[in-house]
Amino acid sequence: MTPHRDVLWAVAICTPLLTACALVTQGIARDPDALWRVVHDVCVPDQQIFASPAPCAEVDIAAGYVILKDPDSIAPTHFLLVPTARITGIEDPALLSPGAPNYWAQTWRARRYVDQRAGRVLGRDELSLAVNSIYGRSQGQLHIHIDCIKPAVRAALHAHASDIGPNWAPFPVPLAGEPYLAQRIDGSDLAGANPFRLLAALPEARAAMGEQSLVVTGETGAAGRPGFILLAGRTDPGFGNKWGEALQDHRCALAQSPERRVAWPATP
Repeated sequence: MTPHRDVLWAVAICTPLLTACALVTQGIARDPDALWRVVHDVCVPDQQIFASPAPCAEVDIAAGYVILKDPDSIAPTHFLLVPTARITGIEDPALLSPGAPNYWAQTWRARRYVDQRAGRVLGRDELSLAVNSIYGRSQGQLHIHIDCIKPAVRAALHAHASDIGPNWAPFPVPLAGEPYLAQRIDGSDLAGANPFRLLAALPEARAAMGEQSLVVTGETGAAGRPGFILLAGRTDPGFGNKWGEALQDHRCALAQSPERRVAWPATP
């Protein structure tokens, strides 16, 4: 490149970088496009040009997602998976289109970032993934929250494990004060099951996907069989079930048990 082109290239890179980094520092709640700009204008170009995902933790261009430490939270274990494609949220028809990526499978694999921050490998049933309804989010770009589950929610799921079957059914007690539907699926990972599609199999949910909150947590069933519990809550505009994220614990109390805490090796 000529010196003149070098200057223009530097301006093109640094201008969105400064803007996005300011958004990460100051929080994203005031700008519904802030998360998209951090991903699209900074993390993806940084990976393409410099082979560095910063300020994201990971950029997988081929698979179409980034992992980002939640910039609007002081919680140490809270991460987000954000698609690199423009997808508004749970209501976006692209999520149900043929060949759409299974972002939940990618999110479950990214739980190692929570483990690293927690200081130990968390159990399947200590982790959770969550998407908020259109009424309970600040951003206009799909993002899946990755963090610990609330101890009270985990305890309720254990206590009522026999009430959770392979089909959607009301969970017998409220979770974080709200009613949910629950479904159990088998598998050690989510490669063979897309929770968006499983939720959309309910006609009433598919007709109003934007009103749904969706939460996934791991579990180990009878005879040590691994699986997942899916939890779906519907929002009535103005009240109720806005926050699937409300089932998560961004302070990760479950990681604080001294007898279970182990040192995590430093990331290379």
